[in-house]
Amino acid sequence: MSIDVRPASVFEDVRAVLGPKSPDANVCWCLSYRLPSKVNTELRGPARGARVAELCRSEPPPGVLAYDGGEPVGWAAVAPRADTSFARNRRIPHVDDLPVWSLWCVRVRPGHRKQGVSHALIAGAVDFARSHGAPAIEAYPLDNGDARVDLTMAYAGLRGNFERAGFVHAADTTSVLAGHPRVLMRLDLR
Repeated sequence: MSIDVRPASVFEDVRAVLGPKSPDANVCWCLSYRLPSKVNTELRGPARGARVAELCRSEPPPGVLAYDGGEPVGWAAVAPRADTSFARNRRIPHVDDLPVWSLWCVRVRPGHRKQGVSHALIAGAVDFARSHGAPAIEAYPLDNGDARVDLTMAYAGLRGNFERAGFVHAADTTSVLAGHPRVLMRLDLR
């Protein structure tokens, strides 16, 4: 299997990975850290997908997609931290004033897991951030040790996967997800 990672500029491909089965469903669409809380809560059903379609047409696009052949099989959300709620998050600290990028969601479609897609997505997100001038990239994965993680809550990624990609522990956080602490991992791109 050869995984190709590209900017998420094709909405239909993003929909294949993140979209709901029912168009009226209020799924995340990976907007919850990208939009102010009030806007995120008010955006319902098809309007959520429409907002993602707008983001796919913007520069930079809202993240990267992994493809196996021509099929979209994974997603990673990556953007300047200043454009996300991580810029104001009280539970996840800022270690300095660098205009870092945040990588906060890694999703692999069922049937394609445990095949290296998440590793390719992390590497692709790093390349994407670097190509847009990011001096560093941060992630906020679960520090789960050897404990199992509910797949619906594993979107933040796992510490070990980021360590394998060269990220280093930069700070502890007070954020907890699915019963696991989250840590701030960082990769310097300068």
